[in-house]
Amino acid sequence: MDEAGPIRTTRSRSRLRGGLVTVATVLALLAAMGLTVLGLGSADNAVASYDASSWLWSAARSELARVNGVTARVDTRTEVAGARRHPMQVVQTDRVLVLRDLHTGQISTLDLATLQITATTPTTPGLGVSVALHEDAAFVVDAVQGVVRQLDPRSLAPVGEPVRYPPGITGGAFDGVGRLWIAVPAEGTVSAISPAVLPSNAAESPQVSPRRVETHDVAEPSHELVVSALDDGVAVLDRTAGTLVTVVAGTVRRTALAETLTGPGTMPTRTSGPVVPVTVVGQRQVHAITDGGEVLSFPVPGEGDRLSPAVAWAGRFYCADEAAGVVYAFDSAGQLVDTVRGRWSGPLELEVRENHLFINAPDASTARVVNDRHEVREVDKYANDVLGGDPPPVEPPPPPPPPKKKKPQVSKPGAPRGVTAAAGNAQARVSWRPAAANGAEIIRYVVEGAGQRLEVGANQRSVEVKELTNGETYEFSVHAVNAKGAGPARTSNPVTPTADVPDAPASATAEARPDGTVVVSWPEANGQGNRIARYAVTATSDGTNAPAGEATGTELVVKAGELEYGTQYAFTVVSINDKGAASEASPVSNTVVPFTLPGEPVELVASTVADQPGTVAVQWSSAAANGRPVTGYVVDVGGRRSEVTDTRTTVGGLGDGQNVTVRVRAVNEAGEGPEATTTARTVAPPRVTVTGASATATEATVTFTVDAGGGKATCTLSRSGQPAKSGPCSSITMTGLTPGTSYTFTVTATNAAGAGTASRAQETQALYGIATCVNGSEPEQRTYCDRDREGRNGNEIFSVPRQDNDRQVGWAKPTTRLKAYCKIRGEEVYAYVYNNDKQSTWWVRVEYNGRNYIPWAWLNLEGGDKINVLPTC
Repeated sequence: MDEAGPIRTTRSRSRLRGGLVTVATVLALLAAMGLTVLGLGSADNAVASYDASSWLWSAARSELARVNGVTARVDTRTEVAGARRHPMQVVQTDRVLVLRDLHTGQISTLDLATLQITATTPTTPGLGVSVALHEDAAFVVDAVQGVVRQLDPRSLAPVGEPVRYPPGITGGAFDGVGRLWIAVPAEGTVSAISPAVLPSNAAESPQVSPRRVETHDVAEPSHELVVSALDDGVAVLDRTAGTLVTVVAGTVRRTALAETLTGPGTMPTRTSGPVVPVTVVGQRQVHAITDGGEVLSFPVPGEGDRLSPAVAWAGRFYCADEAAGVVYAFDSAGQLVDTVRGRWSGPLELEVRENHLFINAPDASTARVVNDRHEVREVDKYANDVLGGDPPPVEPPPPPPPPKKKKPQVSKPGAPRGVTAAAGNAQARVSWRPAAANGAEIIRYVVEGAGQRLEVGANQRSVEVKELTNGETYEFSVHAVNAKGAGPARTSNPVTPTADVPDAPASATAEARPDGTVVVSWPEANGQGNRIARYAVTATSDGTNAPAGEATGTELVVKAGELEYGTQYAFTVVSINDKGAASEASPVSNTVVPFTLPGEPVELVASTVADQPGTVAVQWSSAAANGRPVTGYVVDVGGRRSEVTDTRTTVGGLGDGQNVTVRVRAVNEAGEGPEATTTARTVAPPRVTVTGASATATEATVTFTVDAGGGKATCTLSRSGQPAKSGPCSSITMTGLTPGTSYTFTVTATNAAGAGTASRAQETQALYGIATCVNGSEPEQRTYCDRDREGRNGNEIFSVPRQDNDRQVGWAKPTTRLKAYCKIRGEEVYAYVYNNDKQSTWWVRVEYNGRNYIPWAWLNLEGGDKINVLPTC
C-alpha cells in the first residue's frame, strides 16, 4: 500500500449511488448475471454515448430500466435473474454499470460499450459494504473491516494494495473531481483517496495503488460522523458535537450547529452545488448551510420519521417522505412550492444525474424525472412500447397508510445501563449500554472523570480515557443528551491503571447462527502473571463501535435482537484481569451478518377466483428478511401445501363453496418464519331467489336475486319446450307469449362451480280488441256505423270466419271492448274508410255470446294491433 505524502491538517478541538449510464441497446446480457433484455429503443446503438439517462431499479420485477431524462421514457428494460425483491445498489458511468445485491452480496459489472458481462465477485451480504464508481475507478468500501479496495471495473480484479483504516469507517463517495472520501470516527478524521491508474494505462502514471492524498481532523475521536461528497471536496457532519465541517479545495470551514440541530442529522451521500442540506429526521427539520456558513432552517410537513435526507437540486431542496409516498420541494427560502406524489410505498431514492433529478421507488412501477426548470414528469418503468416489452401483472393498490401513532411524550433521556470501566496502562476503557431515549433520539453521550470531559457519538458507547496515572483509582460517570437536554448519569466501577496489563487475545472469530444469536470466540489470553477475570467484546459496524457484552470464558453469545439483522458486524475482544487491568483490543474478527427466521408476511389477502371452481387467489407483501434473503414462501390453503417464490399464487383443487384457512410463511436460510393467516371461500354454485313476476298479454317479466357464490354468474329465463333467453341477473322479460295463458318460468344462474335454478308460475293477461267503425265524411257514410242494418255492416260477429247471414250472432257497437282468444284465416273483409282502409283475411275469435268470430278488419287489438301475438285457433 502506497500512502506516501498524505496531507494532514492541524487538529481543531472542538452509502452510495454513482454516475450516469448513457447506454447502448443491450442485445445480449449473458449468464454471469442472468440478465435478459426486455426492451430496446429504436434509437439505441451498441456504443456508449452521452445523454441524460439513468438506470433505475425495480425490485418487484427484478429489473433495471434505462430512463431518458429528457423524454422521461424508458428505452431499455433488463431483467436481473435471482434478485426479485432484493435491495440493489446501482452505480454507473458512461460506459460501465455495476450492481451490488445487498441480499446476496454479489457485485456484477456490465460494460455498456461492449455489451458484455465482464465479471462478478462476492462480498459479505448486508449493509456494511458499498461500491463507488468514477470514470475508470471502482472501489469496494468495507466499512466494518475498514478496508477500501480498488477494482478494475471491467474485470473486478484488485488494483494494487487496499487502503486500510481502523474498523468502523463511514462514507465512501466520490466528489466531482474523482477523490473518494472516507471518514474514520475512531480517529475523528476524514481522508481523500486518489485512485491508481489501471494497468492498461500504467505508462501514463507511476501510481500503481490507490493512496490517501489528504487527511483532515474534523472531530474528536469516537464522535459520530456523516459524510456527503461535494463537487470539489467533502462535507462531514459531526452529529455528536453538532458541527458541519466542509473541506473544499483544501480549505476547511466549520459551522457550529449545536444550537440549531434538535436531533441527530443526516445528509445525502452526494451533494451538488454550494449549499449543504442537513436533515434532522426525527424533528422533520432541514437546515441548509451555505458555503459562507449561513444557516436556513425550515420544517417538512407531515408526521413520522421516515424522511430521506433532503437533496439540493437547481436552487431547490427535495425531501422524500417514504411513509406518505411523496416528495416535498422547497425553494431557496425554505418555502414549500411543490409536492410530488405517486403510487409509492417503501423506499424512495433521489439522485441528481446529468442535469436531472431522478426519483425512483424500487418497489413501484413508476418513477419521476425533474429537470432544471423543476418540471416533473412520470416515468413508466414497465413500459411496453419497446422491443421485447411484456405486460406487467396488475399492480395491487398501495397499502393504506399505517394508522397514525400517538406521539410519545418527549423528555430527557434515561441513565445509561451497564456502565463499566477497565484499566489499562495509564488509561481506562469506559463502555456502557444504551440509555432510554424517551421520545427524542440521543445525540451524544458525555463521559466525565479524572478531570476530563469526553463527548462520544450516540452509536459509539465506548471510549478510552487517556493520560491517567498508574496506581491512582478513578471512577467515571456517563450520561446521555437528547434534544431535551442531559439525562441522569451512571457511575462506573472504580479502576486503577497499571502497567501490568494482560495480553490481548490473539484472534477473534464470529459466527452468525440461525436463531438470531452471534457467537464470538477467541483463544485464552496470557494474563502475564495475573488471572484473566473476564473478556469485554466490542461490535463494530458501519461507522459505529459499541459494547456487545462480557464473558468470563472464551466465548460470548450475543442475544438475538441485540444486533440489527442484515447489518454487517465485526468484533474485537479485550482481556481484563482480576486486578481490573485491560489489554489492548484483539485483531478484528471476520465479518458476519446476524440473521434469524424471516418475519411474518404482511397485508395477506385471500380471495375467491370467480372464474375457476375450487380455487382461491392469495397475495401478500414481502416479509422482513431478517438478515438473509427470503428464498420463497410456503402457502397452505385448506391443507393443500405449496411453495412459491413470488408474493402471490393461485391454489386450486378445493371443493366448491369451501371455506378454507390460508396460511403463509416466509422461508430463508434460518427456516420457516411465523405464519400469517386469513380465510377465504371458493366459488359456490349460485342460489336463485325469485322475488316477483308480472305479465302483459304477450310477455312476462320475472324478477329475482342471485347469490353468485363469489363467482361471476350468467342468467337465463326459460319455459317448457322453448329456447332460454339470456339477460341480467336481476330481471328477464320473455316475449311472444299467448294471452291469457298460464306458464311456468325457470330462472337459471350459472357460474364456474355450477348452476342454480328457481321457478315461478305466471299467467299472461287476456288480450282485448276494440270494435272499431268510424262514420265517414260523405253523406252516405255519416250513419254507417251507428247501428246494425240490413246487408253488410261493420262490427258484425259470426259463428264462422265468414260473413254468412245465417251464422251472424250479433253486432258490436263501436268502441266495444272484446276479449280476444286466437286468430284464424277466413273470408277477406275490407273496412274501407270506416277503419282506415284496413283489409285482411284474419278473423279473431272473441268473447261475444260465447266464443265467436269478428273480422280483424273491424277489431283493433290493444297494444299496437299486432295480429301475430294471437295464437292460431
